[in-house]
Amino acid sequence: MEQLIVRPEIEIDKFLPIFIESTLVLIFGVAYVAVITLSKMGYFSKKWTPIGYLFWALQTYFLYDFATLIQSNHFTIKVLMVTMLAYLFVPHLYYMLITSGEERYEDGDKIIKNKK
Repeated sequence: MEQLIVRPEIEIDKFLPIFIESTLVLIFGVAYVAVITLSKMGYFSKKWTPIGYLFWALQTYFLYDFATLIQSNHFTIKVLMVTMLAYLFVPHLYYMLITSGEERYEDGDKIIKNKK
């Protein structure tokens, strides 16, 4: 016997807000990662970091509002919010891995050059 998952229908007049909010989630997410990563790499001043966190907060808000518009259950919304907390640390982890990798293999380049 097959089980069907019955989801509530999304109203036609909510389609545009759902589309706009899901687009804003993507835009603010890319802006957050770009600003934080570029400020850590030195392309932007460290003064830009709070603006990056503002983008993260806006992304989190619009993701929550998007989840309520599509009538997600409470468990799914909680999982999305925990994921957003993890996403807060992704650019920092990326930058840390890049810098530690450069530091680790920096001396190896000098040894290879001296052997030639």
